[in-house]
Formats: sequence, structure tokens, C-alpha cells
Amino acid sequence: MRPKTAHLTPEQYHVTQENGTEPPFTNKYWKHNKEGIYIDVVSKKALFSSQDKFFSLCGWPSFSKPIDESVVTEHEDTSHFMRRTEVRSKDADSHLGHVFNDGPKEKGGLRYCINSASLEFIPKDQLKKKGYEKYLEEFKE
Repeated sequence: MRPKTAHLTPEQYHVTQENGTEPPFTNKYWKHNKEGIYIDVVSKKALFSSQDKFFSLCGWPSFSKPIDESVVTEHEDTSHFMRRTEVRSKDADSHLGHVFNDGPKEKGGLRYCINSASLEFIPKDQLKKKGYEKYLEEFKE
């Protein structure tokens, strides 16, 4: 059974449920650089860490890897006359974006290009309060 989606904005619904894409360069998390985690707006499951976020000129938030490989699924996408690898959240089956092989080599070479509309950010200082305290380990030095 899929999680409920009534709490989503029209843009969040379009991106996550209708495989949409938000405009580049103007979305919420493209230039965001605070410490914390990014969760699925539908299921509220942790997806990405700011530790793995990097600035990319693609216009969307870019990550070198998911917070845990088991939280996303990858699927062949041949829409728009292209061959790409779509990334979806495992629990909610939310469309997140795509993964490409042009990320920073020192971080593994992948670029998870993710729609901001599919994400919600939880700041590092709110992780415990919001029930994500196990991810505090991501930020230990």
C-alpha cells in the first residue's frame, strides 16, 4: 500500500506521483548547503545526506550516493527520446530524479540529480527531535 499523498503541494505531487520534473536553477535545494538529511516528502524516509551533496551545474540538487543503498530503486527510463536511469524511493515509489555517471570521481563518480520537490530537509540540529537521531553519526568528525 502506497503512503497517502494529500499533504503534497501540486508541484510535489506532479514530481513524485506523475514522474514530473521541476524547473532547474530555481528549485528549493539546488544551492542549499546546510548540514542535515533529505527525506522523501511522501514516506518521510531518509534518502540523502548533506555530507554527500555537491554543487553541480545541472540546476538540481546533486548527491554522490543515497544515505543507504536500500532506500532507492533504479529503473531504465527511455522517455523524452533519452536513455537514463530513473531513481525512485523504495518505500513510497516516489519519482526522485535520475542518476548519471558524471559525478566527482573522488566520491565514486555518480551524480544523483534529484528534484527538490521530492525532498524535505531536516537540519542536523533537528534530527533527534524529529526522530532521525540515528543519522547524527553522519556528522561525527
